Amino acid sequence: MPPKKKAATQQSLEATLWAAATKLRGKMDTADYKHVVLGLIFLKYVSDVFTQRRDQLIALVDDPDSDYFMPNEAAKQMVLEDRDEYTSQGVFWIPENHRWDDLRANAKATDKSIGVRIDEAMDAIERENPSLKGVLPKNYSRQELTPEMLAGLIDVFSRDDLASEEHRDLDVLGRVYEYFLGGFAGGEGKRGGEYYTPRSVVSLLVEMLQPYKGRVYDPACGSGGMFVQADKFTRAHGGTRNDISVFGQESNPTTWRLAKMNLALRGIDANLGNEWGDTFHADKHPDLRADYVIANPPFNQDDWDDNLHLRQDPRWKHGVPPTGNANYAWIQHMLAHLAPTGTMATLLANGSLSSQQNGEGEIRKALVEADLVECVVALPGQLFFGTQIPVCVWFLTPNKAGALNGHRTRDRRGETLFIDARSVGYMETRTVRAFTEADINKVADAYHSWRGTETNDGEPYSDLAGFCAAVRTADIAARNFVLTPGQYVGSEVVEDDAEPLDERLVRLSGMIRSGLKQREDLHVAVKAVLDALEVGRG
Repeated sequence: MPPKKKAATQQSLEATLWAAATKLRGKMDTADYKHVVLGLIFLKYVSDVFTQRRDQLIALVDDPDSDYFMPNEAAKQMVLEDRDEYTSQGVFWIPENHRWDDLRANAKATDKSIGVRIDEAMDAIERENPSLKGVLPKNYSRQELTPEMLAGLIDVFSRDDLASEEHRDLDVLGRVYEYFLGGFAGGEGKRGGEYYTPRSVVSLLVEMLQPYKGRVYDPACGSGGMFVQADKFTRAHGGTRNDISVFGQESNPTTWRLAKMNLALRGIDANLGNEWGDTFHADKHPDLRADYVIANPPFNQDDWDDNLHLRQDPRWKHGVPPTGNANYAWIQHMLAHLAPTGTMATLLANGSLSSQQNGEGEIRKALVEADLVECVVALPGQLFFGTQIPVCVWFLTPNKAGALNGHRTRDRRGETLFIDARSVGYMETRTVRAFTEADINKVADAYHSWRGTETNDGEPYSDLAGFCAAVRTADIAARNFVLTPGQYVGSEVVEDDAEPLDERLVRLSGMIRSGLKQREDLHVAVKAVLDALEVGRG
């Protein structure tokens, strides 16, 4: 069932800002406009955090009971313009004349293009803050960005309702940035999916991994959404931002910059390497052993090792992955970076569960026989922008015996959990499916109850026909090491209503003739007809 429409002010504010910003786009390509808008949101955020710290200092220098108290104006100004008073608190230093209020005051001035002023502000902020070197967009003075467009965007992000919300919680701009990322990804279609994983999918992975504390690694981090959600999870469960350490890598330069800005907006100190780079050929974290690995790598990537440089790579402990498909290269790369008691979760195309081509079946067999595959979740189609293919989640761990990441679990050696969640979710738009909180909890609770996670307070685990099943390795071997959940969970048990065979056949035939829209529903109906016939024969 779709979730009820939210009445929250924050959601309507995000949507209002999105509508106002996209109205100014004109005929500019979405992929280009994205960087224009997101860069301005970032500039607004760092300026506002700077102003908030400045206001705190003003209150301190004016307070006779404060150690900062200054009796004269000159001394006060020295404190207010002391760079260390900001950077020591994790606040980016924003030089005078390059702050948001300066841009807003000069947005319609005729002495200099507003685009030039924005570029100068971006340059100045990068110079003063080494961690932002090479990150910020600096091409606002190009011809297609009219003064009217840029001044309009500055007005949009200077709205009183946004300022009021920021006064209560500066994280609002982080949420706005995330909302805009999703909006632009939807507008870009297939290209958008390269840098953005839908929020409900990320929430599912994080809720299953439960990164309470430790090192979190994403080798294909896109715009950083996995890290944002992991940080939210940690803080929602009583932790602090310092409880997790974030490591990531991204091969696309513009996407790497989006991630750096996204995480800076959230105050997340992430190590994404000194620059972008291909994970397979230029690993930025070769010595990392992470407690949690979480990723959405490119599906069925076919251009990952064209020059055959990696045929002898030590990462391929379970078999050399084929050059035409990187699915098993991604799995083994993540395993190589996993701590002995860590857990990894990765989204992959469904073909990874059953392919026998180019040695993939042998690699999958080796992974299962090494008792590394902990859980496989089949997800529905239409979860991603630009592709309707159904995907799955692989959970792997080198330690099924007990304690994982500081939490006790039961001994799960020789056992794998299969979850068929293809019918879970609702159509958020005409083309994109999403999960409700209840959907996420249903899948995550099955996983944690099977695992025996000590933090789980749900019902004890039991197989549920049509949804989940705990399977021994011998049974997987009997199916030639195919890991498709539908082969193990069976069909949902439906209470027998003693409907006569001839009436059941008429009803089911009518269902088919009425034109079922979904292929899976049609498959279920046909199977029901065949089952009914089998019962009749018996």
